[in-house]
Amino acid sequence: MTDRPIIYTKQALIDKLKRIAELGWIINARQGNAGGIGNTLEDLLGIKENNLPIPNAAEWELKAQRINSSSLTTLFHIEPSPRAIRFVPQVLLPKYGWAHQEDGKKYPKGEMSFRQTIHGQSRSDRGFMVVIDRKEKKILISFDSESVDIRHKKWLESVKKRIGLDEINPQPYWGFDDLGHKAGTKLPNTFYVQADIKTVRGKEYYK
Repeated sequence: MTDRPIIYTKQALIDKLKRIAELGWIINARQGNAGGIGNTLEDLLGIKENNLPIPNAAEWELKAQRINSSSLTTLFHIEPSPRAIRFVPQVLLPKYGWAHQEDGKKYPKGEMSFRQTIHGQSRSDRGFMVVIDRKEKKILISFDSESVDIRHKKWLESVKKRIGLDEINPQPYWGFDDLGHKAGTKLPNTFYVQADIKTVRGKEYYK
């Protein structure tokens, strides 16, 4: 005999989350796990692996975060345009990537990485930045070789050999309409939960 999964309606899940919020301090179900808040919440809801079993709904997600955390929350994934170019595997990784830290260990020799945080306030230490073009209704990724930190001198030299040091051409971008559609279908189906944290005798608790 197997346990049947708990099935929530949207309102039932909202009511359950409110009851959990009223429980006060709850011990972390996965001590030492960075994802302990989400895991503990899933345990309290009786669900597995961030899969909210709500009937007649598409892609419900549960996102949890520590209050006052500076870490970023992933809202959704969407490939940049023009999609026919397949920018990430065909341009960004081979032309602008660098050796993965697990190169030759966890991953095969020659594995590349392009993992970095890019925003629109200033350029990253590798010269990349998010640029908003309101006239064309696009969000673009820009590269400026003059803004690359001296620590990445060897990497910059390799970029020069691979593709040159000019602006990315064509620039990868996301259209306002594409992002609006993605957000409009994804975010209304997302539950966002924040938790206060305290530690008692070496054990973590959430509220």
